[in-house]
Amino acid sequence: MKKILITGGAGFIGSHVVRRFVNNYPEYQIINLDKLTYAGNLLNLKDVEDRPNYKFIKGDIVDAPFIDKLFAEEQIDSVIHLAAESHVDRSISNPVEFVMTNVVGTVNLLNAARKQWSNNYAAHRFYHVSTDEVYGSLGEDGLFTETTSYDPHSPYSASKASSDHFVRSYHDTYGIDTVISNCSNNYGSHHFPEKLIPLSINNIKNNKSIPVYGKGENIRDWLWVEDHARAIDVIYHKAASGSTYNVGGHNEWKNIDLIRLLCKIMDEKLGREPGTSAKLITYVTDRAGHDLRYAIDSTKLQNDLGWKPSLQFEEGLEKTVEWYLHNDEWLQSVTSGSYQSYYEEQYGKR
Repeated sequence: MKKILITGGAGFIGSHVVRRFVNNYPEYQIINLDKLTYAGNLLNLKDVEDRPNYKFIKGDIVDAPFIDKLFAEEQIDSVIHLAAESHVDRSISNPVEFVMTNVVGTVNLLNAARKQWSNNYAAHRFYHVSTDEVYGSLGEDGLFTETTSYDPHSPYSASKASSDHFVRSYHDTYGIDTVISNCSNNYGSHHFPEKLIPLSINNIKNNKSIPVYGKGENIRDWLWVEDHARAIDVIYHKAASGSTYNVGGHNEWKNIDLIRLLCKIMDEKLGREPGTSAKLITYVTDRAGHDLRYAIDSTKLQNDLGWKPSLQFEEGLEKTVEWYLHNDEWLQSVTSGSYQSYYEEQYGKR
């Protein structure tokens, strides 16, 4: 039985990937490794926790001896590496934490894989999931491609860029079968409410202000998280060794236009007068080093492996809103305690 280690599998994107692999590949043993920080929540996987091909292990990828032991004891065959600190604001407050998890943690996994797989690297795969933020910022025109030069502007994107380089170096130096994908902003269910869409949904629901950086003119390409999980599936199974693929939604929105659409949907779902939620929009001081625009060209992925996005943004956003409104218990469980302290630190009592 092939044993696939999925790191960060209790998080937002990771839980969708774990669920897909557990459900679609009963012949694989899926081992979910997660530290269970604020962003990791085992409630995200309650529907698969009793499956015979699923196992959860709590642990920290920064702990190299633990990772070495895990690879040896579990006889790991492949890795899909999603574990990462991912929130730019947090990286500005504590960059060292991002270096440790995103860089040192990735190298620890690569070293463990190198030791465990040294007899036949070609029989194993190390798949590293990264971000479009490593490419920096675009002007009004153009798209990020797989050959775009790296130009990270935040401690978060710098740490992810560094981890990408280490993954490629282990392929070139040691011959490990590696693949990398760089994705645009994800949205969907089970997303911890520090990011724009779930934070705004939660605030609108509770009649709190919606913080929007600067004038809200920053542009992002939004990707339905289940489409991303599907892309990870096909890249893991079909991508050539050493290859890189960009994964995007072909779906650019200014932050303020997205928020206004979200307010409209929330007013409809909550039975409020049109325009009620939009009154909650509050412009706050712009983030330091805030990139203007991200946009992914995923033509290579479409042409090589046949993947393409399945949903229009308006449909996906409505599905996302419905999930949060029907899963209030989940939302309450993740918005207590340390999250509240962090929220007040970042945005104040607005």
